[in-house]
This record gives sequence, structure tokens and C-alpha cells, in this order.
Amino acid sequence: MGKRILGWFRRDTVLTISLCLAVSSCLIEPPGPGYLSYIDCNTLITLFCLMLLVEGLREEQFLQYAAARVLSRVRTVRGLLATLVFLCFVGSMLITNDVALITFVPLGMMMLEMASQRKRLCFAVALMTIAANLGSMFTPIGNPQNLYLFSLSGLSLPEFLGLTAPYTVGAALLLLLCVRFGCGHGTLSIRLGEAPPLRQGPVCFYLGLFLLCVAAVGGMVPHGVLLAVVTALLLWKDRRLFARIDYSLLFTFVFFFIFVGNIKQLEGLQVWIRGALEGRDRLLGVVLSQVISNVPAAMLLSGYSSDLRELIIGVDLGGLGTLIASMASLISYKQLVEREPELRSPYLKLFTLLNLGFLAVLFLI
Repeated sequence: MGKRILGWFRRDTVLTISLCLAVSSCLIEPPGPGYLSYIDCNTLITLFCLMLLVEGLREEQFLQYAAARVLSRVRTVRGLLATLVFLCFVGSMLITNDVALITFVPLGMMMLEMASQRKRLCFAVALMTIAANLGSMFTPIGNPQNLYLFSLSGLSLPEFLGLTAPYTVGAALLLLLCVRFGCGHGTLSIRLGEAPPLRQGPVCFYLGLFLLCVAAVGGMVPHGVLLAVVTALLLWKDRRLFARIDYSLLFTFVFFFIFVGNIKQLEGLQVWIRGALEGRDRLLGVVLSQVISNVPAAMLLSGYSSDLRELIIGVDLGGLGTLIASMASLISYKQLVEREPELRSPYLKLFTLLNLGFLAVLFLI
């Protein structure tokens, strides 16, 4: 167990940084029962349940099955690229940006190579990554920072969707333009193997619990009830799922909750940060995300922001830009360079160029 925990910290830089910040902040406020008030339990419960259910759907090959069915109808290079990009864009709204990339990027690389389109790997993976990061901004469950800020903001679900909808539509139009002018009209001939039949019972079981999560996010189901129902049913259905989810993300949230809660005790620092944020929530959300990624940026700035609506947009758009602006971007980068090491430099150049272009346009909306 100890080796596994050490492995988490070695593999996850953000987790390590969050732990160091939490420990150092204990010098401001010694550990005590008050720490419990720092932690947003609703966010942790929802995130925990969503990870379990998405893992269950992946175990049943539901996501791969759905993608294969869609791709089987593609007949052109442009159609293939559009399908891969919008699988990530729409999928990330429901299964989070990182899960969308883990699921669809390997499938996309395989399809491009089968279609003799290896030359488009960098362009396709970069666009898929951008699509996942931008599609995930539309819903509260699309990415971790949205889940946290939605819980904190007091916005209703329709209000949140109304806030992010213009940027989501703008992102979709930009992605369509990139697909339209980024590849030719060539036709394809790809034969996919027979997909194994879905086990409809388990898939419906997981989808039903997924809808329960959505109901909890919308305030229709208490989070305590959600946790009890999902935990009990999955312990009965498949307890192996509990060993497969990303606990490092949950601990990262806990450590940042502690850090932010402790530095709020420094009144002078609180006044200074509030002054720096005044009217600049969106800008600082974007800038800070480039350095420490958008999830930590959201958690650090949320305690001082006077306009959480602007901060939501700032940290969501802040996922564009550098490779570490959204930790999900590292997933597709690692998948590509492990398969094609010689594409490391070309990919980074194209990825950065496309990200900065998308960021410049969407920031002005």
C-alpha cells in the first residue's frame, strides 16, 4: 500500500505540489476540527461517483462500442476527422475531458493509421485534445473545476448552461472550420471488425446511476443519498471498480481545500488577492492556468473571486494554451509520443499554435 501511495506522488506532479502546499499552510493554522469546514464534500462525492460509473461503462466497452458504430459510417478523410473531434467534444460533456481522451485518442490514432492518414496524426490529436477541453466546459460534470465552481457558485443548472453555451457554440464553430480547411476531400475504405455485443443489463444499470449523479448535481437528489446508493450498488455489482478509479484526483482536491482554507486566515494576503482579482477574474483565471493548470487555479482563486461566473469562464478557457494548462492535455500527448516518439516536437509546436489561436478568439467573446 505504501509503495502504491508513493507511486501516486511520483507520477502526479499536481498531487505532490498540492500536498506540499497543504502541509506548509499548516504553519498558518495548525490542524484541527476546523479543517473539516474547508472541504466541499458535495464536490468530492459527485466526483467519486462519476469516476466509478464511467469506469463501469468503460469496463462494459460501451464507449468504444458507441464510437465504433459511429465511425463505421465514415467514408471521407474529412468525415473521419470530424467524427473523432466531435466524439471528444460531445463525450467530454458527460464523461469528463480526461476520460474522453483516454477512450477516443487511441481509437483515433488506430483509425488514422488504418486509413493511411498517419501524416494527420499531430493535427488530429491536437484538435481532439482541444475539443475535449472545450466541450467539457459546457456542463458542470464535464471537468473537475466546473464541478467544484458550480457547487460553490449557487448557479442553477440552466443558469450554468446558459453561461457556458456561447463559448461552447463558438468552440464548435472553430473546430468545424479547422476540420473544413485542415484536410482534403479524400475517400476512405476502412473495415472495422465485428464489435462484440453489448451486455444491455449492466450498461443500463450504469447509465441509470449516471442519471442519478446528474440529478444530484441539479439539486434534485441529496449528495448523501447519491453516495449511499452508488456505493452500495457497486459493492454488490462489481467491487473491483473501487480499485480502478483515480484517487489521486480526490486527494488533490482535499489538499487544495486545506491549503485555500488555511491561507484565508491571513487577512492581509486575502485583501491583496481580492484587489488583484478585482474585475480581472477571467484574465487571472486564464493566466494562472497556464502555469499550474486550471483545476488548481480554480481552487486557489475561488476563495477570493467576487465574480465566480467570470472565473468559471477564465479557468475553462485557461485549459487552452500551454501543455500543462489542462492536465487532460498531457494524456493525449503521452499517448501520441509513446506510439510515435519522433512526433514529439512537431506535435508540441502545432498543439501550442492551435491552442493560442482558439484561446485568442474565445477570450474575446
